Amino acid sequence: MGILSALFGQSTNQLAEYIEKGAIYLDVRTEKEFNTNHIKTAINIPLQELNYRVDEIKKTNKPIIVYCASGMRSANATSFLKQNGIDAINGGGISKVRNAIFK
Repeated sequence: MGILSALFGQSTNQLAEYIEKGAIYLDVRTEKEFNTNHIKTAINIPLQELNYRVDEIKKTNKPIIVYCASGMRSANATSFLKQNGIDAINGGGISKVRNAIFK
């Protein structure tokens, strides 16, 4: 994975692959940000809570597309999830993920 994709999200093609696999959308922004604007089916687990809720994510047994506002928090979250054996990619910012969904 290149440094830019690590920071700002995967390519649209990889996002499309994960969408086709039935990936779950994980929004790691704050609850306030989530309530203002989010992807309809997304789960909201703020980055600072992720460590305590990793088992919840593992139980889904699905690949994960992580997103936030710009891709920075989602990059951290994706790295953490991968270290815990979860198939996850950094979708980047919410608008990038939304564009991949409605492509």
